[in-house]
Amino acid sequence: MKEDHYKIKKIQAREIMDSRGNPTLEVELKTTDGVFKSSVPSGASTGKYEAKELRDRDKERFDGKGVLKAVENVNAIIGPNIIGKNPCHQKEIDQLMIDMDGTLDKRKLGANAILGVSLAVCRAGAGSKGIPLYKYVSQISKIKGKSLPIPCFNIINGGSHAGNDLDIQEFMIIPQKKTFALNFQAGTEIYHNLEEILEKNVGEEATTIGDEGGFAPNISKAEQALDYIVKAMGKYSETKIGLDCAASQYFKNGKYSFEGEKLTGTQLGEKYNELVGKYPIIFIEDPFQEEDWVSWKKFQSNVLKIGDDLTVTNIDRVEEAVKKNCIDGIIVKLNQIGTVSETLETVKFCKDSGLKIIVSHRSGETKDDFIADFSVGVQADYIKSGAPARGERVAKYNRLLKIEKEIS
Repeated sequence: MKEDHYKIKKIQAREIMDSRGNPTLEVELKTTDGVFKSSVPSGASTGKYEAKELRDRDKERFDGKGVLKAVENVNAIIGPNIIGKNPCHQKEIDQLMIDMDGTLDKRKLGANAILGVSLAVCRAGAGSKGIPLYKYVSQISKIKGKSLPIPCFNIINGGSHAGNDLDIQEFMIIPQKKTFALNFQAGTEIYHNLEEILEKNVGEEATTIGDEGGFAPNISKAEQALDYIVKAMGKYSETKIGLDCAASQYFKNGKYSFEGEKLTGTQLGEKYNELVGKYPIIFIEDPFQEEDWVSWKKFQSNVLKIGDDLTVTNIDRVEEAVKKNCIDGIIVKLNQIGTVSETLETVKFCKDSGLKIIVSHRSGETKDDFIADFSVGVQADYIKSGAPARGERVAKYNRLLKIEKEIS
């Protein structure tokens, strides 16, 4: 069938639940080649400059978190305007939705509504070509390569992802084996080792899991968490560690409330470097608040500085961070910007600028494994999809296992 014959015939959105039991959208798109579905994640720890998801704010229903307005925007506004279009024209359709919304942060139609359609269109484009999604993403991004990302497993949860007193939000292990399958094995074995260690040293309640599948022990100091993790590494002693500080969560009135102290950005940076000197940490994500450019630029360390709340997958924010020499890499979350095309534009700029790419899930997830294919398609350096536990997290890792077999 010639490309001109690929057509979107029908699009339908519906409200479903994410992994935290909050409403989100599923979009089903029908073309001349089949039916393609995608669902939208949602973050608990969100950056100020992220694209805005649309919530109903009806306190009588899901405490205001319903997404029926966003569903209606897909069904009644976006859908009629893309029926008949070629799903292979990703950028054209994404731009049409951006123009229809007309706001800088997608607050009118909702970034969740727009992204749901954008993801489904991308899947339909791959289906029309008869190729796997990761190959299609590689084609439309013009990024070549066949390597898989290194997984970053969030095995201890803190901050807004857990009910404990840890200020740092994510303690990740990053295995250093030669294949994704071996890294997945290492991560899983360390995870289970950690479970036993926490039960023995903290108590059975310590293995309660947080939003992203990691354990949420009732401890308050980063060094405690890191000591347990290093012990759990066992035979995988070469494993590295990544931290997501999500420092905007503990920044107030110009100070950082970190582990019982009120610190300046400089003092907090010194605390981080103490940890870097003691543990095999290779990156620190969001070490400072999203507008504390001075601390970001001033912080010098032997680890990668990774932007998330600072950069929110927005090319303008990334360009500013690069210009100010604040970052070595970024977290890539499609729902932070709201379309596949804009995400690819940001990724391309990062690659051209020599930045590391970490494709990421959100704390509120579904079993949609889009980011697994996406991470391979854009040749990301890393992927973070939580602990090797919970179906919505493991779905991404299992998809990567399958992709590795296909391309090896």
